[in-house]
Amino acid sequence: MKKIAISVESTADLSKELLKKYGMHVIPYTVLLGEESYLDGEITSSDIFDFVDKTKILPRTCAINDFQYEEYFSKILKKGYDAIIHLCLSSEMSSSCSNAIKASQKFENVHVIDSRNLSTGIALLAIYARQLADKGLNAEEVVEKVKARVPLVQASFVIYTLDYLHKGGRCSGLARFSAAILRIKPQIVVSKGKMSPAKKYFGRRTQVIEQYCKDVLEQHPNPDLSIGFVTHAQATPEMVEIAYKALKKRGFETIYETTAGATITSHCGPMTLGILFVDKEPTK
Repeated sequence: MKKIAISVESTADLSKELLKKYGMHVIPYTVLLGEESYLDGEITSSDIFDFVDKTKILPRTCAINDFQYEEYFSKILKKGYDAIIHLCLSSEMSSSCSNAIKASQKFENVHVIDSRNLSTGIALLAIYARQLADKGLNAEEVVEKVKARVPLVQASFVIYTLDYLHKGGRCSGLARFSAAILRIKPQIVVSKGKMSPAKKYFGRRTQVIEQYCKDVLEQHPNPDLSIGFVTHAQATPEMVEIAYKALKKRGFETIYETTAGATITSHCGPMTLGILFVDKEPTK
């Protein structure tokens, strides 16, 4: 059986434990806090929020360039792998995906998949890829099946401050002002590779999360119940528990709680929380 490496970027928001569990390789983004640069993984969401609180300066992130990918892919292949399947942050959100594709063209056995997603939406696809490879499918077969699953990943979040999205050019100043005045908690949905606003929520944090989870699970009544994620950026334990219980009640067999890494945190801000899963493939 061919030895296939499954690779992700740090934007997949997988913990060290889950990366080890699923035998995945990871390449980090760079996060800038003022004049200082850090690799995603060297600092946490807490470090970012502390920095912003103290300096009032929002973080910036840097895409991974093609030279970095080329070195990274080469190191993995030198470990004896026959092929690499790498899953990128959506090409609509970063130039990293096109850089990875450019680097992969220098190898015969490196396959790059545009996840069209972010955070643990990428992780869901990577886990699926790992499972398929472990069953003995070759790299081309794994890539084909994973690409078919890309549109089925459901990723959304409730955002508690639009400052971070606004700084990154992902929402208008008017929307930011209105949300602050009205205390709106917007839902952000990943659709066609982009982040788009959806429902708007009002009320206490726990009420918002309860309604958000109810809405999402009603909107997607036929999920693949094998794995679901609760992913957040320093949400309260009460918020996380509500989301976890919602997935558990729906029947998800494995539920992972993960904390957003430095890159995703830099764009979503504190208290962000989402539930992520895959819809079942439609019956043909």
